[in-house]
Amino acid sequence: MTFGIICTTWLLLAGIQPVQNPGDLARFGVLIFQLIAPFQLLVLMFTAALAGTTAVSHEKDKQTIILLLMTSLTNAEVVLGKVGAGLLASFNAFFASLPVLFMVLLLGGVSVEQVVACSWVTAAALFASATLGATIAFWREKTFQALAVTALLLAFWLGLGELVASGWISVLPARFAMLFSPLRAVLDICQPVATQAILEGANWNNAWWSGGVILGLGVLWLFISIVMLRVWNPSRERRPVSHASEFSEPDVAPEFLQGATTERVVKAWKSRAPRTVWNNPILWREMKTWAYGRKIVFVKAAYLLFAVVIGMGLYRMVDSGAALVSTTYQEELVPASVSLLAPFFVLSLILVNALAVNSITNERDGGALDLLLVTEITPANFLLGKMVGVLYVTREMVLAPLALCLFLWSQGGLTTENLLFTVVTLLVMNIFVAMLGIHCGMIYSQSRVAIGTSLGTVFFLFLGIAVCMLIMLMFRGSFGRQLAPFLFIILGGGTGLYLALGSRNPSPAITLSSFLLPFLTFFAITSFLLRDQEMTVFLTVAISYAFATAAMMVPALSEFDFALGRARTLDEE
Repeated sequence: MTFGIICTTWLLLAGIQPVQNPGDLARFGVLIFQLIAPFQLLVLMFTAALAGTTAVSHEKDKQTIILLLMTSLTNAEVVLGKVGAGLLASFNAFFASLPVLFMVLLLGGVSVEQVVACSWVTAAALFASATLGATIAFWREKTFQALAVTALLLAFWLGLGELVASGWISVLPARFAMLFSPLRAVLDICQPVATQAILEGANWNNAWWSGGVILGLGVLWLFISIVMLRVWNPSRERRPVSHASEFSEPDVAPEFLQGATTERVVKAWKSRAPRTVWNNPILWREMKTWAYGRKIVFVKAAYLLFAVVIGMGLYRMVDSGAALVSTTYQEELVPASVSLLAPFFVLSLILVNALAVNSITNERDGGALDLLLVTEITPANFLLGKMVGVLYVTREMVLAPLALCLFLWSQGGLTTENLLFTVVTLLVMNIFVAMLGIHCGMIYSQSRVAIGTSLGTVFFLFLGIAVCMLIMLMFRGSFGRQLAPFLFIILGGGTGLYLALGSRNPSPAITLSSFLLPFLTFFAITSFLLRDQEMTVFLTVAISYAFATAAMMVPALSEFDFALGRARTLDEE
């Protein structure tokens, strides 16, 4: 992936200006290093956190974590084993990308110390992300809660570094951001000229301090997991509660059994009044029960707190006038308000997608899908019940971004036309990620594979958009000039989407949407950078992702047994 980015950027550079001397090549090397180093860091942090979370949550979903605790394995052996399993694939990807990173040295402009320091910080961040995900998974019982809390903590971790670097937290110097934020540390390493030392008079480089602190955070989370393993597990939801039986022989005197004891036994066996179930029991369960655990309320509270922080930052931008200035090519890539809101939008979509895929994997791990297949529930009732239920449970993740857009519009930072485009596009994207999660949950019988494929598709989709926008800003040009170098990324993205979405349940519509989405997204990005083409961008994004949603939805509506049964049979064979 990183090698493809280098090749694409080289083709763009060669098409715009000739490389005449080693100085031009060295400047290109610096540009490439500043592009792929943060990209590699974010990808590995995401994959490590996801791997660490799913490695533990899979055991809890299968209820095998209790069997591990019943063995002679110590807390350290259980925790280190699960964290090591999560780190295995992530470190394989890290070591596979190291040759590409060191290859940048051949271009010039980058020193060996910079590449080694970047690798050190990235490895430390990878370890810390995996241990964070595993710690949260050991703590929380439900998979969605573990994924959501891990995503929120990662966002808070990186966001806190950005707040310190921007000077919004006045009690800490801006240079302290690189001490605990891996993203800020890597961005500092990528600078051609060394910056001010974090600690005055320190002999170590900033990168070694940053990597040491981040590695220390990972060790701290690992220690917490080891100490609290048997305190958190089995959780209270799993622990059996023994009730007094009317046939049991009490060990107390008979005179104490009259009155309070008899009343307590009666209350213990008293059943509550039955509740009326709707015509669509799937929708009723999603909306009227705690299908994802009662602690999901705290996840929503943490998300809303994060939204309030984003809102305060947006208010500060509006108050200073930064969010009201129309940017041009000469000023910055996107307005300041968009650079603040876009990561929050992506986080919201990831949380919606996480709940959607877990709504299916939880049913499968609990053995409920086989029961659903023999009931009178139709495919339409099942799919629409899950879709509407997921959007209802995650209504805070759907409405909070819209509320921030309305606030920006009320302050004059967004026109009415662009507000309408933004609101409709956000709704389309929410439906798309919800359907994507349900689709991946249905076609993959392994929960870890389904969760990884679904969340990975959403993450790489938006990260790829960000990388493409950065490359296009560096090498500005027309759509025709930039199309040829980006064909490699477009074809690679289309192939990846098809393998993730259509290889298990192929259909012409899914195949078409898989290969059209990267091209249409590239066209939308180009139109956005050319300015004054908001209608073109809106129609391209809305229609393309609505078509992709329909391509995944229509087969599931008409072929309920095929979508669930065939995917499971293929894996078992």
